[in-house]
Amino acid sequence: MTNKQVDFKEVDVFTNVPYQGNPVAVVMNGDGLTDQQMHQIANWIHLSETTFVCQPTDPEADYQLRIFTPNNELPFAGHPTIGSAHAVLQGGLKPKHDGFLVQECKKGLVKIYKHGEELSFTLPEPERTVLSAEKNQLISAALDIPVTDFKISEKVDVGAVWYTIQVKDAHQVVTTSPDMKLLAELSEPGVSGVTIFGATSAGSDVKFEVRSFAPAEGADEDPVCGSGNGCVAALVKAEHLVDGDQYTAGQGQCLGRNGKVKVRITDGQPILVGGNAVVCIEGQIKRP
Repeated sequence: MTNKQVDFKEVDVFTNVPYQGNPVAVVMNGDGLTDQQMHQIANWIHLSETTFVCQPTDPEADYQLRIFTPNNELPFAGHPTIGSAHAVLQGGLKPKHDGFLVQECKKGLVKIYKHGEELSFTLPEPERTVLSAEKNQLISAALDIPVTDFKISEKVDVGAVWYTIQVKDAHQVVTTSPDMKLLAELSEPGVSGVTIFGATSAGSDVKFEVRSFAPAEGADEDPVCGSGNGCVAALVKAEHLVDGDQYTAGQGQCLGRNGKVKVRITDGQPILVGGNAVVCIEGQIKRP
């Protein structure tokens, strides 16, 4: 690496098949970059998120992660956490703790566990707020889904914040055609967007189909969203929507992807959200 370039990886997350998941751009040494340069790089790359791996300020952490959408910095996000952890492990990082990594981000410290080839992060403690009738009507109009088909509708904060809606079924999830302009207008500061989910039919390899829309953040539809699935998991656990302590969610088929998100919801323990990851691009990028 020269002082004019930084190491870079593009990691496909929630898949072990390249180009079937959700890509995240990972800048491997962000310490020499200013906030403005990070914003500039993230806006230019224009994926849903770009991350910058930096030296931690907390002695418990293995690294600090700065997470940017094309428009804003986020305190936490799911698929960037898994993709960045995969990138640093592939790059030779030796964790300080046996069995897990510790990521420092603006939301705090996040543990990341390795289960074979799968990585799972501990979801920050969810904060839930029931959405108002007025907000539900606005979301209904933007999604073109009758509000009477909303089974659960809440604002869920897991570091990233999503309006999270359970609709009638998985078919409704994949067939709706949202109005992105209306979705962008109904968002409020600090809210990433709208995540919807619906149960699949018996016999499917996934329990729920999920879609996440964030036009106000510069990403109309996130192919496979970790934090959105984390918000779904918070509702699934609280409302006892599955039998057992784990399930798999599918996301991305409307964008030609086949993402699989593995969720563990053991009582009395933090929710774990995870999946596979694979590096698709590796090299260097120039500093702005």
